[in-house]
Amino acid sequence: MMPPRGADLLVQGVRALTEGGIPDAPTDARRLLAHVAKVPAGRLTLMLPEPVAPGVPEAYASVIARRLAREPVAQIIGRRMFYGREFFVTPDVLDPRPDTETLIEVALAEPFERVLDLGTGTGCIVLTLVAEARDRDQGGVWGMGVDVSPQALEVAFWNRNAMALEGPVALREGHWFEPLRAAFPGPFDGFDLIVSNPPYIAASEMAGLSPEVRDHEPRIALTDGADGLTAYREIAAGVRPWLAPGGRLIVEIGPTQGAAVVALFTAAGLVDVRVLPDLDGRDRVVLGRSAS
Repeated sequence: MMPPRGADLLVQGVRALTEGGIPDAPTDARRLLAHVAKVPAGRLTLMLPEPVAPGVPEAYASVIARRLAREPVAQIIGRRMFYGREFFVTPDVLDPRPDTETLIEVALAEPFERVLDLGTGTGCIVLTLVAEARDRDQGGVWGMGVDVSPQALEVAFWNRNAMALEGPVALREGHWFEPLRAAFPGPFDGFDLIVSNPPYIAASEMAGLSPEVRDHEPRIALTDGADGLTAYREIAAGVRPWLAPGGRLIVEIGPTQGAAVVALFTAAGLVDVRVLPDLDGRDRVVLGRSAS
């Protein structure tokens, strides 16, 4: 019996995901078919008229079933694009999101030499910033990513090594600024850029999240189990010794948290504190500076 064509499988996948209420079913069906067929997503169209290889129909049925169970596509295929680069993803880390690219754009608006990423997860923020800076001929840039989760740090190690950034990017386990005391036991001039996408979802908001997020991403990276502001309080309270004069602190926020985070940064002595929007016009980033 002739194996099905790629196009036949794609039609089946789109139909199943659509009937299962999966948002953007055609896109997910294509990404999953490219994954099991082992072809780049951009070349999938070329293989659709051809019969698929043995085992592909069964593999495709398996990943479609996983998606119908609301497992995120990034966790099924183990990868996600972020700011033009591919990152490894597991259930131990947040799926890098386009919203966070706003933080990247704000950070890259000014040059920097030393960047710290608090709650690094996949490492996508610090690795992207260092890679982009080096691409822009800022060869002396180096960074550090910190995370309290050893499982998340393992993913960050994979991503760092895949990007050949072992030299300019260090990774440390610990809670916010705690690992820095051992890393810098002597005099240290501080970071001229500190960034974070911390857990900012309030406990009361968790039930309203999509199943992909609520049931499949690490709770510790999503919520503080309280009002969603705990991480900002701790970062603001501890940042001053580690931020160089004139250095920037940039954090991602939820769309209703701008005023509260601005107040925390201002109370901590930061200056030029302001809220910046994402491409949809929603409050997405708060920026503050250390006084010169």
